[in-house]
Amino acid sequence: MTPPEERLPVEVVEYTDPLCPWAWGSEPVFRRLRAGLAGRVRWRRVYCLLFDHDDDPAPDPAAETAWYARYVAEIGAHTGAPRAARLSRVAASSWPASLVARAAERQGAEVADRVLRRLRETVFVLGEPADTPGLALAAVRGVPGLDPARLGADAAGDAVREEVRADRAEARRPVPEVRSVPAAGSPHPGAAKETDDGGYRYALPTVLVHGPRGRRAVPGWRPLTAYTAALDAVCPGLRPAPETLSPAEALERRRSLTEPERALLAPGAWPPTGAVRVDTAGGPLWLHPEEAATHPATRPRHP
Repeated sequence: MTPPEERLPVEVVEYTDPLCPWAWGSEPVFRRLRAGLAGRVRWRRVYCLLFDHDDDPAPDPAAETAWYARYVAEIGAHTGAPRAARLSRVAASSWPASLVARAAERQGAEVADRVLRRLRETVFVLGEPADTPGLALAAVRGVPGLDPARLGADAAGDAVREEVRADRAEARRPVPEVRSVPAAGSPHPGAAKETDDGGYRYALPTVLVHGPRGRRAVPGWRPLTAYTAALDAVCPGLRPAPETLSPAEALERRRSLTEPERALLAPGAWPPTGAVRVDTAGGPLWLHPEEAATHPATRPRHP
């Protein structure tokens, strides 16, 4: 029998990477869309392997890390997203985090969202990218509803690896309309990136919306209105439902909120009782107290 979500008329495909700074900065809008469209669209993530196994190692890792930290800070100036006060290194590989994120989907959408969120926070809150299997699994320890033994086994299995390998290949077959993209006022318009083999891959993040009236691409860093316009173009009248949660309810449901997220997803008196503040160089991250109890940002850090 076909799962109910596969019978829905609209599919949203999110090309992303757990360790991408522009994808991290897009989380407020994407979280708003996912919540407002829940049960009415199929939402599929494709992991693009921003940091791939065959990338050449940096001749000067310290210099590369300093450059990348400045790059992340520049992106944060546009997005308002938190960034770590100190970045330990540039991620060696996106494979471990992508495998864990994909494996988590086998345990349901809510668990998968929370696992992916923790993986993103390893870079942009902790400054310690989850670029090994051990680090990726440790980062998500304590996620509610997660079966860690199953996650570890699935992430190490051939089936999940083949799925992520297929994601990598799909990401390197971008649709023609993203090969050349006008700036349109965005600091990250999202034109497809050339690859070392002469091909292209999607810039991250990129969203494709498929519906009864065709396809629309929304590449790069874009406002909420760009996504709602794409939805309306392929399925007239489809709109995200309004947010109705109080600040306390929003924090309980989403477990962690950045300042841009809480402004978009949890307007009202802030912070709610019990919220745990984690300071970063790019502003605070707010954790629900139950999330703070197991979050890597609140665990003892050893020198």
